[in-house]
Amino acid sequence: MGFWEGETCEYCGGSIVEKRVTMHRKVKENYVLIESVPAGVCTQCGTRYYAANVLKTIEESIRGRRKAERELLVPVYSL
Repeated sequence: MGFWEGETCEYCGGSIVEKRVTMHRKVKENYVLIESVPAGVCTQCGTRYYAANVLKTIEESIRGRRKAERELLVPVYSL
C-alpha cells in the first residue's frame, strides 16, 4: 500500500496518486529547482501534497546543507 493510497483531495475530493514532481522555490534572490520530489497529486485538480520528511529534506537542500547536483542557466523575459 502506497503512502497516498486511499487519500482524497481536501479541495475537490479527487483521488491522490503518488508521482515524482519538480518544485521551484525562490531562496533570497535566487531560484532553485528540486527534481524528482515524491508528492501526492490530485488526479482532478492537480493539488500537490508532501509528506513531512520530504519537506524536511527540501528545507535542508535549499538552506545549503546538501550540495546541488548541477546548475542551469535560465533565460529571463520581461513583458
